[in-house]
Amino acid sequence: MQRMAGDWVRGRTKVGFVPTMGCLHAGHLSLVRRVRSLVGSKGKVVVSIYVNPTQFGPTEDFSRYPRDLKRDLRLCRGAGVDVVFAPGNEEMYPGHTGPSFSTYVVEEALSKGMEGQSRPTHFRGVTTVVAKLFNIVQPTVAVFGAKDYQQAAIIRRMVRDLNFPLKIAVAPTHREADGLAMSSRNKYLEGDLRKQALALWHAIETARAAVRQNAGSIPAHSLKSRLKQIIEREPAARLDYIEFFEPETLAPQTGVARGTHMALAVFIGKTRLIDNARL
Repeated sequence: MQRMAGDWVRGRTKVGFVPTMGCLHAGHLSLVRRVRSLVGSKGKVVVSIYVNPTQFGPTEDFSRYPRDLKRDLRLCRGAGVDVVFAPGNEEMYPGHTGPSFSTYVVEEALSKGMEGQSRPTHFRGVTTVVAKLFNIVQPTVAVFGAKDYQQAAIIRRMVRDLNFPLKIAVAPTHREADGLAMSSRNKYLEGDLRKQALALWHAIETARAAVRQNAGSIPAHSLKSRLKQIIEREPAARLDYIEFFEPETLAPQTGVARGTHMALAVFIGKTRLIDNARL
């Protein structure tokens, strides 16, 4: 395994890419396995590790986001990663503290709702850094996790609209045995907060059960109200949003039925978690 130190020349070699912010867990490693299956044993697998400042808001957790590069490198080595790219801010954003960096990539349709509404500058930072990483790594295929469903949809749209010469694959959400979606931010959940975080999974299970039990469409506003009550029974839980939407366009749906997609964001104490599922 190498740390990427210069330009990566793809040539005829298939290059699979998994962009991460580090603090790797089993979910990330499942993305590595997926991308390896796509490029084969003769291909190269690249993992980037970079906590991207432009996707964090001024009051968010950029400074305390968990970082452990030595552990991440060890996990990548064990997973058969060929190259780890772990840049610094000056490499990714030359002059980032001043006016000399002024070019951003903005998707203007899929990024409006849900995470885009709650975190107004978030997706501008995501699309910009991912575009830069694609230009640096030059992958044949990149794999993203379905836990960040809206993000994956936006990256797919960016790749299509800007003619990036690669394919995007989305791997299933990796969950703990009790249903909690794996996330680096789960490290923040101390004591009883870990148990309370299951409110997100319980909300998804409740919505799925409601859809199974109804032959027709369920009014979205009434189901949102029901799920909000379930979530906020937990003393440390505070709902940010629940949305029901069409999975391809992300358009909000007033009625919930089989095939509708659901996403939610919930604060558990000071930790903001997201999850989603097809109903």
